[in-house]
Amino acid sequence: MNVILEKSNKLVTSNILAKFIVFFKAQISAFVGGITDYSIMIFFTEFFHVHYTISIVIGGVIGAVVNFSLNNKWTFHSKDIPYKNSMRAQLFRFILVALNSIFLKSTGTFAITTYLMIDYKISRLITDLFVSIGINYTLQRYWVFKKA
Repeated sequence: MNVILEKSNKLVTSNILAKFIVFFKAQISAFVGGITDYSIMIFFTEFFHVHYTISIVIGGVIGAVVNFSLNNKWTFHSKDIPYKNSMRAQLFRFILVALNSIFLKSTGTFAITTYLMIDYKISRLITDLFVSIGINYTLQRYWVFKKA
């Protein structure tokens, strides 16, 4: 009985550690994609005087390409367990998540900037925190890059 319990505890600990590692890798991927996205937003807004909501869309598209590539090949990739969906299906689902993310980031940033009178750069960081962890990670982990 003790041997079974010990093996069970090791499996639970191993499973929790594996989930934490995937979450950590997802945050690194999101950070790299986010830095790309955020830098492009600032570049277009500050240097080309494009409205920040439009710059968010431009940066969001480029950041999404970076994020998808990292997530597909590194974050959620496993040699042991294949993806449930084909690359085409993953890409389609990711595009839906990215469009939703861009919409939420743009409208959230606009709302915070307009109604709370906070600079758009700060408003964007606040919005990103909620959208990235609360929505994007969950959808990418359990829907886009779902395992077989």
